[in-house]
This record gives sequence, C-alpha cells and structure tokens, in this order.
Amino acid sequence: MIHEFGHFLVARLCGVGVERFSIGFGPVLLRWRGKETEYCLSAVPMGGYVKMLGEESPLEGSDGAAAFDPQKSFAFKPLWARFLIVFAGPGMNFVLAAIIFTIALATLGRPVWPPLIGRVAEDGPAAAAGLQTADMVVSVDGGKVAYWEDLEQAIAESRGRTLALTVRRDGVERPLSVTPRRTVVRDPIFREAREAWEIGASAQLTPQIGSVTPGAPAEKAGLRVGDLVRAVAGQPVYSPDEMMQTIQRRAHQTFDMTVERDGRPLAIAVTAAGVRERGPSGQEMEIGRIGVGIVTKVVRYETYTPLAAVWYGIVKTWDMTALTAKGLWKIVSRQIDSSNIGGPIQIAAEAGRQAKEGVASLALFTAIISVNLALLNLLPVPMLDGGHLFFFVIEAIMGRPLSLRKREAAQQFGFVLLMLLMVYALYNDLVRIDAFKIFR
Repeated sequence: MIHEFGHFLVARLCGVGVERFSIGFGPVLLRWRGKETEYCLSAVPMGGYVKMLGEESPLEGSDGAAAFDPQKSFAFKPLWARFLIVFAGPGMNFVLAAIIFTIALATLGRPVWPPLIGRVAEDGPAAAAGLQTADMVVSVDGGKVAYWEDLEQAIAESRGRTLALTVRRDGVERPLSVTPRRTVVRDPIFREAREAWEIGASAQLTPQIGSVTPGAPAEKAGLRVGDLVRAVAGQPVYSPDEMMQTIQRRAHQTFDMTVERDGRPLAIAVTAAGVRERGPSGQEMEIGRIGVGIVTKVVRYETYTPLAAVWYGIVKTWDMTALTAKGLWKIVSRQIDSSNIGGPIQIAAEAGRQAKEGVASLALFTAIISVNLALLNLLPVPMLDGGHLFFFVIEAIMGRPLSLRKREAAQQFGFVLLMLLMVYALYNDLVRIDAFKIFR
C-alpha cells in the first residue's frame, strides 16, 4: 500500500487526476468517494493500484476521450513529471525502509558486544602474543576500545602492522603486542573470497536458545527457549557457530549440554538426530541436529540521537539496497541457484518467524522486504515501474514516445514473464515445504 501511496501522492502534487486508489485487487468490497478520487478496499489483499486520469493518451485511442481533461492528464504532463510519478512508488518503499531503520536505531538501538576474547587459536598471532580467553581489550595503540567492532576495525586497518594492546585480566591491566596476519575469508552471504586480516581470536558471544522445534531432541531433553549455552560435550562454546559445528559433528551421539537457566548451571543430556545434507563441495554428508534455533545473547544496545539515527537509517537502507541488488544480479547471472527465489508462502512463513521474535524483528523484516520490492519494481521489465521508466528514457533519447502498439506488445511480454516468475517462485515455496510428497 505504501508503494501505491507514493504514486498517488506525487501524482496529486503534479496535478494529475487520480480516478481510483485501491487497497488490494479483484472485486471491490468497500468504496467511498472523495472530491475526485474513488477509494476502494478490494478482495485480494496483495498490494493495490492507482488508476490515474489519462495513463494512455486519448490521441492514441482511449475510450474516455470525450470526458478527458488535458490539464489533469498523466499522458499530457511533461516527461520529468511522469518520471517522478512512476518512480515515487519504489521511492516510497525506500523511504519506508529508512523510516523503520531510523525508528529502530533511535528507540531500540543496535546490538553491540564487549571486546571480550573468546576462542584463541593455538597457532595464531593472538596466542603468540599471550592473549587468553576472557581477556578484555581496553585499548589499541592508545585508543579506547568500547566494542568488539572497534577491535575488528583496528585489525582490518592495520594491514599487518603490529598493534599495541592493553588488556584487562583478573582485574589487572597489562600491555601486549600482536601482529595481525593476512588471510582469505568468504562472504557469509555470497561466499565470495576476499583478503582480510586476523589475529586468530574470536569474540566471546553467548549462544542462546531462540526456539525449540516441537518433538525434536532438544525438546525431549528439556532444553528451553532462553537457555544460555556454555558448553557442548564438555567443550566451552563461545559463539552460535561453534555450538552448531560441535553438534553437527555428533550425529546419533548422546552428549551433555551445559546451560545456564535463571542464573543456575544445568547439565542436560541430548541425543542428536542425523540429517543428510550436501556439504560446501557438493558431497552428501550426515550432520547432527537437535532442533533448536540459536541466537546470540545481546549484552547491550547502543542507541542514537534522532539526527544520527536518521543518517544511519539512510546508510542502512543504502547498504541493504546494494546487498539486494548484488543478490539479484547474481541470480540473473546464474552465480546463485535460482531455487533461492521465494514467493508469498516463504515471505509469510518468514514473517511469522520474525513476529515470534518480537515487534522489532518483524519491523526490520518489513524494511528488508520493502527494499526488495523497490528494487524488483525498478527492473526494466514492462508491466513494472522500471519498464515505464525505461520507456521514458527511450522517449527522452528519441524525442517522442514509443508507439502504443510497441508498448502494448512489450506489456504483454512483461506480463507473461512476470507470471512465469510468480509460478516459479510458488513452485520453490511448495518444494521447501515438501508439498509434493503426496505424489510420491
């Protein structure tokens, strides 16, 4: 609806008459008439539409030529006005995302973690320098370190230069020197390799049980949402990743999980189920699963002033836009499997999961979906806003619009393309929930 409101608002500002503003598609359930616009609530609650006066020029065969008002006609507005009206839909999606991010940063803040050392690799620079688990990094090269990300930034910017650290251990501050080493890491989303610098130490992040699958080994063993996981099979775990990897290596094994519940330590015996999955190289392997969702316990949130929140809300929207655009390009160029394309079932399922996490998680998910919708609508495909904008670019270059016949042919092609994409996305959704098992 926010998308269509963008079209509606800018159309009115540009003096274009809006005949109908509908929430939803299909048969009209409710309608009321304003000064010159009919407002409708329609039966299919998926999106909506705005019908503007003169979206097709009456000189090209519109049925309503007799009642046509050139002063309020979309078709007779200058090119820049038509461009703004069409762009306003996706533009409003971007604005919504920025507003959500801004409100979240100003009220909830963002999660931050202390510069507390967790796992120390035996063969890494941190171990060679004498860093130990539970050391608190106080400063780097004389500069205060407030959060773990401050330490990460200092390591990244060093590019191998020796860093002077001050750490607090058992209440006593002591100086250490560490020389970061070059390494290659993979992007967690797109799996792209890139150069990075590390010291061979990770942050101490406490894994927390975020959800428990009914009937799964975790529920049978007595694990509960909110439990803090301290150790698995006698091994301390300092992050959700460590916890998952430790469990995955123990398919069909029974082991103790040490958790903290209501401030008290508990040892709970769990037997992991075995699940067959494909590994990174494509080979099939069996891994252990206990049926829990794992989150990182947030120690504190850093909030922003209203002005800073607005700025970082815009930055966050830009970052999300760039990430989504990169993902779309990788799907189009077949660098990412097209089975990752999801439809309404996947969106609804994910929205439900986020709602269980709380209002904040659901709001941030809405912002991400809003950015996705904006970019999808800007694709240069006829039937989408991006297709109309592409026609306007051609009009600006040629000095005249494409003929109605060519635009109609392009619209028909775009309609078929979008229908095929929607069917494919729905097919992927059904495969994910194993809906075709009834035919096996």
